[in-house]
Amino acid sequence: MINRRLILSFLWCVFSASVVADEGKLLATAGLTQLEGAGGGGIVPWATISGYETQDSYSGSVFSTQVSLDDYKMNMTGVSLGIYDRVELSYAKQTFDLTSLGGHISQDIYGIKTRLYGDLVYSKMPQLSIGLQYKELEDTAIAQLVGANKIESGVDLYLAATKVHLGAIAGHNLVWNLTARATKANQLGLLGFGGVINNDYEIMLEFSAGVFLSRKFALGIEYREKPDNLGLGEDDWKDFFITYVPNKNFNLTLAWADLGSIAGIPKQDGVYLSLTGYLW
Repeated sequence: MINRRLILSFLWCVFSASVVADEGKLLATAGLTQLEGAGGGGIVPWATISGYETQDSYSGSVFSTQVSLDDYKMNMTGVSLGIYDRVELSYAKQTFDLTSLGGHISQDIYGIKTRLYGDLVYSKMPQLSIGLQYKELEDTAIAQLVGANKIESGVDLYLAATKVHLGAIAGHNLVWNLTARATKANQLGLLGFGGVINNDYEIMLEFSAGVFLSRKFALGIEYREKPDNLGLGEDDWKDFFITYVPNKNFNLTLAWADLGSIAGIPKQDGVYLSLTGYLW
């Protein structure tokens, strides 16, 4: 069943056409909202600053995402603030429902990102940003049970490079992103941080690429490396997505996500659905 909050958010965006996002950026260059709350792709944070603000303005956005897997369901909601196209502040609430076993795990993620160099479209080199995500786990019993070294909280650091190439593929725009993340998080932090196999920070690579079929539709893929600190066979993540960006008020993304083994249960794949609405 589709998340009720997602439907309500979609309706809110449709009927709030009077809300006008800042006109300074090209359509779709605000990116999407990544499932940890950062501006970017679906599972990968990009160097983009969320929203359509310019160097003289700011923007606010809300998002809701649901990932329905064979044995689990993930729900994410949150908000972000883009300040002068330089700094991004974000908050996300993640809830991981154990649909086969019963119960759920929740965590709060507080993010900050700052643009270091370049422009997504107009500079020759990619836009470069550095970000931090502080993750605070609310339900620690399962993280303790599976052997996480730290069960209350953890920090991810990342460096992202993103570039849009106008008309690069038969006249269609191409976007790509490469992110390097220093992390100890097990399954984004939902199973704690570090473990019996490894308790040191590792550098994980994350990648996104997409092609705009038109001004409003894009197709793409993403890949995210994950550490296996607990010895449970934590797999890398990947997805194949289509995004609809009708205007600067909202965007909608549908994807097929392959998340591999989660907490020892293999072959967890399913539908990813996400909506971002821009308040101003």
